[in-house]
Amino acid sequence: MSDTSSTASPRTGAPVFRRGTNLIAVASGKGGVGKTWFSITLAHALTKMGKKVLLFDGDLGLANVDVQLGLMPKRDLNDVIRGRLSLDKVVQRYEDGGFDIVAGRSGQASLSALPSQRLAHLRDQILEVANDYDIVIADLGAGVDRTVRMLSATATRTILLTTDEPTSLTDAYAFVKLGNAAGMSKNISIVVNQASSEMEGEKTYKTLLKACQNFLRLTPPLVGLVRHDPKVKESIRYQTPILTRSPNAQAAEDVEAIAQKVWQALKESQKEAVGA
Repeated sequence: MSDTSSTASPRTGAPVFRRGTNLIAVASGKGGVGKTWFSITLAHALTKMGKKVLLFDGDLGLANVDVQLGLMPKRDLNDVIRGRLSLDKVVQRYEDGGFDIVAGRSGQASLSALPSQRLAHLRDQILEVANDYDIVIADLGAGVDRTVRMLSATATRTILLTTDEPTSLTDAYAFVKLGNAAGMSKNISIVVNQASSEMEGEKTYKTLLKACQNFLRLTPPLVGLVRHDPKVKESIRYQTPILTRSPNAQAAEDVEAIAQKVWQALKESQKEAVGA
């Protein structure tokens, strides 16, 4: 069971939330790095591994999980925010992928505008619903606002997506820096997306790593690289997961390899939590 209680950090005095045991957050410093596509593909890859998966679209203002999957949900996160339904009532099955989703709603007010108490209630509902799954993937909004930081702090691990664009690297560094200030730096790991080659992807990671080591004394690990692949845009255009449309594509294989690492790391974290 997840523990949703909170305490104060003796070092900073900031709230420290006990993390869910199976919640993986996917974040990015900036938009346009392929975060939602990656979240969908990761959820699908874990499902193909035989896991029971929930994909939570935590970007209410720019939600597009449903768009990329070609869905028109009758219920979504906005119903939860407005108090009309509890979170478990808006969970919907994505039959073609074999996993469940909680859809957001584009064009609505950002979660960051929610009062802290309502945001905390949403977090608690996420952790409660997570008990029914092997793993929950939370596709967070871009940036480092209050909501993103809180949901990232609640997650077992946060996967931070970046590309080789200077603005993407700068914003990824800012995310790590703020995460460090909030006491969650040990739970952040990196995925380099849209890498032109493995060599270039590793170069991008080392650029970010060098900044983290020099200025923050941190070494966020690399989970994996996702190579640039024209099949990605094709799958998005046809609103079909790449693991369905082009399962042998390079990018698909890269995310499947990352899914294996994510699951292994999750099991190790759960063992440590039991032994603590």
